[in-house]
Amino acid sequence: REEVRRVVLTASGGPFRSLSLEQLAQVTVADALAHPTWAMGPKITVDSATLMNKALEIIEARWLFDLRADQISVVIHPQSIVHSMVEYRDGSVVAQLSPPDMKLPIQYALTWPERREGIAEKLDWSRAMELRFEPPDFERFDALRLGLEAAEAGGTAGAVVNGANEAAVAEFLAGRLGFDRIVPICRSVFDNHKYINDPSLDQLFEADGLARQEVLRWSMQSV
Repeated sequence: REEVRRVVLTASGGPFRSLSLEQLAQVTVADALAHPTWAMGPKITVDSATLMNKALEIIEARWLFDLRADQISVVIHPQSIVHSMVEYRDGSVVAQLSPPDMKLPIQYALTWPERREGIAEKLDWSRAMELRFEPPDFERFDALRLGLEAAEAGGTAGAVVNGANEAAVAEFLAGRLGFDRIVPICRSVFDNHKYINDPSLDQLFEADGLARQEVLRWSMQSV
C-alpha cells in the first residue's frame, strides 16, 4: 500500500451534468431514473445523478483500503469504460476497464478470487473508441465535497451521510422532495449532527437513525 500515491474513482457525471441549477430544480423521478450508460435499480440510479454514489465510494475507499481522504480523487468519465485507477508513487497508473455492465462485478464478487468465463459484453479493441476525462465541478456536485469531508472526518460522519442520503432519495422517489434538495439536505444534516470521533456500533446506529429523522423533518417542512 505504501507504493500507492492515490486512487482515482470515475463517474459518468449522470444525465444532468450539463443542466443549470435552475433546470435541476425541475428534474422529475422519471428523468432521474434514465441513466445514460448504466442499467441499475432506482436508488443507485438517483445516487449516480447526484454523484452521491461517488461520495459513498470515497468513504468506502478510505476505510476499505486504509487511505487518507487526500489520496482519493474523482474524475468525470462520460463513457463509463474506465471504472477506477490506481496511481503509484512513480507516476504509473493501473486502470480497470470494461463495458458498463453490472454482470461483470457481480460475477467476480461471486467467484473471487477466481475469474471465470464471463457472460458480460467485452471490449472490442478492433473498433475505435473515445475515452474522455474531465475534472468534476465541486460547486455543481457538492456531494463529492461532502464525501471527501466525511472521509476526512471519520467517526460518525460516514454513517450520517449514508443515512441522510438513503432517506432523502426515498423521499424524492415518493414525490415528496425535489431532486435539487437531496444533496443540500444531506449537507445540512452532516454539518449539524453531533459528531463522535470513535463511536461504538450502537452510536453509529443512533447517528444513522437521527440523520434519517432529520431528513424526514426537512421533507415535511418542504411540502
